[in-house]
Amino acid sequence: MTLSPVLILDFGSQLTQNIARRIREMEIYSEILPASTPLGEIRRKNPLALILSGGPASVYEPGAPALDPALLEMGLPVLGICYGMQILAHTAGGKVERAKVREYGVQPFSPANNASPLWQVFPAGSPVLMSHGDTIISLPPGFSAAGQTPTTPVAAMENRKKGIYGVQFHPEVTQTTGGVEFLRHFLRDICGISKNWTLKGYLDRHVEAIQTQVGSEHLICALSGGIDSTVTALLCHRALKSRFHAFFVDNGLLRKNELSELRGDLDSLGIPLEVIDARTLFLDRLRGVADPEKKRKIIGRAFIDVFGREAKRRGDYRFLAQGTLYPDVIESVSSFGGPSAVIKSHHNVGGLPKRMPFALVEPLRELFKDEVRRLGRELGLPDRFVSRQPFPGPGLAIRILGSVTEERLEILREADAIVREEVEASPHRSALWQYFAVLLPVKSVGVMGDARTYENVAAIRAVQSVDGMTADVHFLDPAILARISHRIIATVPGINRVVFDISPKPPSTIEWE
Repeated sequence: MTLSPVLILDFGSQLTQNIARRIREMEIYSEILPASTPLGEIRRKNPLALILSGGPASVYEPGAPALDPALLEMGLPVLGICYGMQILAHTAGGKVERAKVREYGVQPFSPANNASPLWQVFPAGSPVLMSHGDTIISLPPGFSAAGQTPTTPVAAMENRKKGIYGVQFHPEVTQTTGGVEFLRHFLRDICGISKNWTLKGYLDRHVEAIQTQVGSEHLICALSGGIDSTVTALLCHRALKSRFHAFFVDNGLLRKNELSELRGDLDSLGIPLEVIDARTLFLDRLRGVADPEKKRKIIGRAFIDVFGREAKRRGDYRFLAQGTLYPDVIESVSSFGGPSAVIKSHHNVGGLPKRMPFALVEPLRELFKDEVRRLGRELGLPDRFVSRQPFPGPGLAIRILGSVTEERLEILREADAIVREEVEASPHRSALWQYFAVLLPVKSVGVMGDARTYENVAAIRAVQSVDGMTADVHFLDPAILARISHRIIATVPGINRVVFDISPKPPSTIEWE
């Protein structure tokens, strides 16, 4: 049976898939299409509603993504978010200009006195996440202002007769209090949509999709031991049985004791695993490289070279499975064709060579980390896998700012192990998404044993997040920070100063590179 979707048109937002994810959490089926999708294709989808995403452009700029006016005459409920609201206003006859005061971050939102019941989920002064430099200065005919912030008079708008609504803020992120309830209210009460999608159905469909894609051939898997690649491996193993082969590549960029710990854990799952020692290859290729994009691309290509060599040695396998998630995709490329900006290349997405010897199998490509964890529980994974903190594929190479050397790797391994030990022994662990150390490309003067030192600086990062697309700083207890700093400076040769990173995402990313 073909489901009619809530159709999300991607205007290039880094948060487009967050919208789809929120809708999936409500067990409602959604699809994402580029904003440039022809009207005929959209009609063939028989959508239940349209949601217009945000994006980095300005509607008045030449070449900005446009909205087909005919979409507003289809009789469907429409919700525009950020750029989506601005393009709605622009297309329907309103006016958008550069704002005198740009809004980036959480702002207090208050519904208008005459606004429809849709906005009642937002009490006056509700925190909402804003990220815009343009503003609507003239509403289109038939629209009224539905809410404001102290610096944006039209922070929401509505045309009740046509069922068209717009918000300048982002209801799809956790920083917007009441945002999820607002989306649920829109889909349930305005659109009249009932539940029609489950994660279990996603699992079953993708086991079948793997079988269809690989056919009678063999599949190799890039298994790191993290939740993403482990769930990928379980799905692929369930689909292909003996035609599935898992490789763990030791790239020399692992954390302290990681290989031995992961090997024991993975063996317990009954997944066939072979460890490939490629430390020399990776470190040789990274020698002298400081640019983070170059490091990511070098690592991505090195992985493919290793897998290509191993696949040919075993029988010329043509399919490679990866635990790619949507946050990897959206920060590297616009997977659905929207005009989103590339934030950084992930080793398994934008870091891959243009000419690949493999066809990629990526069953988790449309999911977020927390959804993968739920899928892992559905597959019977133990909690030690499900709750493991994310570790980037490029490993410590992107937590060493500047050139990667064996000496700097050893310094960071020891510092990072101390951070993990202290946090995991504290009550903070359950509240954290990630916690780790970063080695900075600067040195500072210190005094140790009455002598002058001139050594490295380490930064500590601790964040809370739901899906990795946004993150808040978690302020560790001062006593824990003091212990971490003391242990690192006292026991890790080469570090004489420790700092704490207090930057949220956005505007910063979780990883430093």
